[in-house]
Parts: sequence; structure tokens; C-alpha cells
Amino acid sequence: MIDTADTAGSKAPAPASRGPVLDRRSLTRLTVIVVLLLLALFALPPLMSAYYTDTMTQVAIYSIVTLGLGLLVGRVGLYSLGQLAVLTIGAWVGARLLFATSQPYILVLIEAGLVTMIIGSLITLPALRLRGLYLALITLMLAGAVEVILATLNFPNGGGGFSGYNGSLLHIPQIRRPSFAGTDPAFYRFSVVVAIVMFLLVFAHLRTRPGRAWAALRQSEPSALAAGINTTFYKLWAMALAAFVTGVAGALLAGADRELFSIDFPIQNSIELLAVVLMGGAFALSGAVIAAFLQSFLPALLQNWGVPNDWLIILFGVGVMQVLATAPGGIADQFPKDMKRLYRLISRLWTRPPAVAAGSAGAASAAGSAAGSAAGSSAGSAGKGGGTA
Repeated sequence: MIDTADTAGSKAPAPASRGPVLDRRSLTRLTVIVVLLLLALFALPPLMSAYYTDTMTQVAIYSIVTLGLGLLVGRVGLYSLGQLAVLTIGAWVGARLLFATSQPYILVLIEAGLVTMIIGSLITLPALRLRGLYLALITLMLAGAVEVILATLNFPNGGGGFSGYNGSLLHIPQIRRPSFAGTDPAFYRFSVVVAIVMFLLVFAHLRTRPGRAWAALRQSEPSALAAGINTTFYKLWAMALAAFVTGVAGALLAGADRELFSIDFPIQNSIELLAVVLMGGAFALSGAVIAAFLQSFLPALLQNWGVPNDWLIILFGVGVMQVLATAPGGIADQFPKDMKRLYRLISRLWTRPPAVAAGSAGAASAAGSAAGSAAGSSAGSAGKGGGTA
């Protein structure tokens, strides 16, 4: 028989309350990112000269390139040296479309990204079973082949035909820009906005099913296979996404430089690009921005100061050695840790003098108490001696 009193008195368990969507740390980080983006969009352009406006435009463009390479290296574990070739193809396709058609610039960016996505996926399809050094060597050879082909065809510079090369070095028409971003500061802002969109695209992938599959691949490919993950499909997905964003960056680069030649993309820059991605931090999205500063802003700064370019290669070599030895997460991971340690050290040094003073005062009071006790005991002894006498 059912006890109706207990049944009536019992209540269904309350649904678990949903926690806040953003915790305090995430909200602080989001606020900092928004403030930095607003500063980059509105505060920096009036303060920068034409030289540094062009440099910061290159930083925005190459942050997209390092974003794609960081996706492959840090999220999937694929070390590719062919991203510069993908950037070259994207720049070539973007320049050809901008010369040959009157399409909107944004549509040209998407088309260049789609073309490089298809070409990059087809080129890297045979190398999907390779990893590590073997994949790096194969992609480097593919990058060399692309460089030879585009050096033969030449970049389009306003001429007719498929390549659009007129064979003349005089009165070469410049690659057009969007009507709303014709000036250098406006095109800089446009490049920053496009970079934000590309970062959001990659971030959306990382927060959903592809990101979880790539994380499993990064940890252990046999374990991912045992868990039922189609490793070939998700590797191809990662390469296609990296090629797409890099192709968009190439079309942006065409509008930023206004004149492109095949010698602007030497194959040795592929190794340099991988080096700055490792130094910036391949495991964090912020590492792509740091890598872009190392790739574009640091050389421009050293050139402005009159420092030879050879010193940059030495700095990059030392930086890669330090990453491999002590900081596998790169600057994006190591710099906050170093700042916390520095803060703790300064805090200890700042609070040490009061503690020492308090300890001295305590020692002095203890010594005074001991002296008083000794004096009291001596007086008592003297009193006893007098009474005896």
C-alpha cells in the first residue's frame, strides 16, 4: 500500500541551475580583446605614419596566414611548409580576378579562398598519411613547384591573356582596392575586419565537432581511430580550412601591395613562417597575432632602425631553440606565466621590509622583557640576602 502522505510530501528534484555562460576570467579576456580591437580600428590609424600603416596592414594579413598554419600545427599536429605557396596562389588568383573582372572585392576574397581551398586540398591529398618531418618535406617541395610555375607564368599586372602579364616594367596599373577602402588607413581597417571574420570562423570550428576531432588527432591518431573518428576526413577538413583562410589573405595582400611579382614569395620564407608560428604559440589563437608581429612588424622596425636583416634570422633561430627547449607553448603561453612570476617576486620584495621591521621590534621587546626579568630576579636575590644578614 502506498503511503499517500509521503507521496504528497515528496517533491520532484529541482532542475540543475545553469551556470553563467561566461565566467569572470572569460569575461575579462573578452573585454580585453574587444578593447584592443577598438584601439586597432579607431585609435591607431590617426597616430601611425604611412610606413607603419602599411606595416600594420601586413600584420593583419599575415595574422590570417599564421592562423591557418597554427591550426595545422597546434590543433592537428601537421607540420606544413606549403602555406606560403597557398598564399602565393591566393594572391595570384585575387590579382587576376581584380584585373579581369569588376566583381566586388569581398566576392573576390571568397572566390580566392575557395580556389585555394580546392587546390590546396588536391595537392595535399596524397600526403595525408604522412606526419612530422616527412609531411614538412613533401609540402616544401610542393611549395617549390608552385613557385617555379608562377615564376614562369608571372603575376598579372594588367595585361591580357590568362596570366595578365604585359611584359613591360613601365606604367604597370595597380591592383584595385574596394571603393570604400581606397586609402591606406581605410584598407588597414578593412584588413583588420577581414582578419576578425577569419578568426571567428576558425574559432567556431574549434568550439564544435571538428575541433574535438582535431584535438583527438593531436593527442593520438590510433586512439582517434579507435574512437570512430574518420581521421582522413578531418585532416582534409583542417587543410581545406587552412587553405581557405590563407587564400583570403593572399587576395588581401594583392590589394595591399598593389603590385605583385613572383620574387615577392621566396620559398625560404616558408621555413621562416613556421618558425614564427612556433615562437608565437601554435596552441592559441593569440599566438597567430604574435607570430604576425614577428613576421611583419619586427623586420619593418629593425629596418627603420637601420639594423641588418641578418640579425633577424639569428633572433628567429634563438627563438625557435628556446621554444623547443623551455617554452613549447610559445610566447602566447609563456609570457603570462613569466608576468605572474615577476609579479610574485615584486610583491615579495615589496612586503619584505615591513616584515623585517616587525621582526626587529619583536626581538627588541623580547630582549627588554628578558632584561626586566633579570633585573627583577637580581633585586629579589638582593632582598633575600639583606634579610638573612
